[in-house]
Amino acid sequence: MYSESNPEKRVRFNFVSIVLPLRFNALSFLYLFCNLSPMIDFDALKSEKGLILAVVQDQLSREVLMCAYMNREALEKTVETGIAHFWSRSRQQLWKKGETSGHVQKVKEIRVDCDMDSLLLLVEQVGGACHMGYRSCFYRNLDGEVVGEKVFEPDEVYKS
Repeated sequence: MYSESNPEKRVRFNFVSIVLPLRFNALSFLYLFCNLSPMIDFDALKSEKGLILAVVQDQLSREVLMCAYMNREALEKTVETGIAHFWSRSRQQLWKKGETSGHVQKVKEIRVDCDMDSLLLLVEQVGGACHMGYRSCFYRNLDGEVVGEKVFEPDEVYKS
């Protein structure tokens, strides 16, 4: 498994069995200049209507921050830039996480689950992940009690 402390780990292009570190310098070079995509063929993933669920988790604390959907373009853009991109089902368009708020997700690693029907993004979260002002979108329990940390005021960040 890749870790920041083991940068010599070789990346294999057998998409089914790899864990990919996302580092702009190495991966972007391969993606942009060598025309080698260091990721599983999107067609090999089990998507529904071209979308696959992506669970986003803090790389260090392992706190689950959010879930969103990715299409091929979002996954390719994420690998290319190292910043999380998703597909908005309501707006029917690609969106860069943090484009408005500045609360971007720097992707450090992407994992594929055993059924190949969901992704796990391990990220460095800048600011809060939730548009409601919380670090995580999972800031309430089933009783409605707020159990998460509020890290910003949405009215101050999302001004009209």
